Amino acid sequence: MSGISLANPSAPAYHCGLVTQYPLIHQGKVRDSFAIDEQHMLIVASDRLSAFDVVMSEPIPGKGEILTRISNFWFEKTCGIIPNHLSDIAVSEVIDDPQVLNLLQHRAVVVKRLKPLPLEAIVRGYLIGSGWKDYLENGKVCGIRLPPGLRQADRLPEVIFTPSNKAAAGEHDINIDLEAIRELIGASLADQVREASIRIYQLAVEHAAARGVIIADTKFEFGLDDEGRVVLMDEVLTPDSSRFWPEESYRPGSSPPSYDKQFVRDYLETLDWDKRPPPPPIPAEVIEATAAKYREAYERLTGPAKQGRAK
Repeated sequence: MSGISLANPSAPAYHCGLVTQYPLIHQGKVRDSFAIDEQHMLIVASDRLSAFDVVMSEPIPGKGEILTRISNFWFEKTCGIIPNHLSDIAVSEVIDDPQVLNLLQHRAVVVKRLKPLPLEAIVRGYLIGSGWKDYLENGKVCGIRLPPGLRQADRLPEVIFTPSNKAAAGEHDINIDLEAIRELIGASLADQVREASIRIYQLAVEHAAARGVIIADTKFEFGLDDEGRVVLMDEVLTPDSSRFWPEESYRPGSSPPSYDKQFVRDYLETLDWDKRPPPPPIPAEVIEATAAKYREAYERLTGPAKQGRAK
């Protein structure tokens, strides 16, 4: 993989028990958070993969490192739009054990502690996924009326903001409209989140298009700092939080191939599995194909613009 040296495959796999220096605050589907002090946390992106809200038993090699690198890339590009949770503290400054540092240095970040806002800020530029299903039922996406006659994966007439309310662990998030978000967190904060989400998405779409990648939709998370300012947090524009489509294979009217865990989802759909734990085993070839898609997404998004395309 050009431009990136992934962790040594023969090295011990990361698991949260390796970080004994700090208390574990939260273990998510992919990320683990550790308390450094009252102002900072260490967030580690594992190689875990979830599908249909179930964490698979097999990791995707290098996934956590790629997610971290992609997020850091976008955090840097979008800091002129909105501040983010990254601190100025390097991982090497907070991890004493050299072996643990070797495992974490490219998959971890030290971030500022924030008060998370209870929503996922979803931005859609194309008609796909749950939005396509909603449209087929009533001609709307999350309450937003769309023109008739649109096809699956069609580009939308304009970018739409379709937030969801963060559900409790083990439950699915609930799509809600902007007015509900205003009631939930206040009109001023809701409008700031909407504006920032759309601006970040539009910047990213232009950048990705110059590299032959379509960003169909994405989701952001935000928090408040000690002064009440809205701050971008968690991950940004990764294959886990976005739909990336290769421009060369995009055809409206069907679901395009994507740079994400679709290989795993497609395989699971062929099984007699009720989409509840425990997960079925994933074949090695499916794992390898998924890892290759994550690597390709990183290379294309962070690489140079295609010849003849605007930067």
